[in-house]
Amino acid sequence: MIALTEQIRTFAGLLTPCPGNNEKLTAWIIRTRAADLPFLRSFATGLERDRAAVDAALTLPHHNGRTEGVNCKIKLLKRQRYGRAGHLLLRQLILLN
Repeated sequence: MIALTEQIRTFAGLLTPCPGNNEKLTAWIIRTRAADLPFLRSFATGLERDRAAVDAALTLPHHNGRTEGVNCKIKLLKRQRYGRAGHLLLRQLILLN
């Protein structure tokens, strides 16, 4: 349990974008594979599969949070208005919000 807690805390520290995080992630993956933590080992394997995207997320300050927020808001409006009005009213609501 102590090793699991330490690995999770270390990974949480990597979530703040910093230029040296890709080397720290490599060290984290090596430590995770050495520990007897099957779920984290599986997670580390998934990170390795898409390593370029993970490195970009952990090192670059750019993100698409605002875009995802707008998409979520549009989907919410669409679900609330389902079956009540047509495309024109939905478009007007999106443009006003």
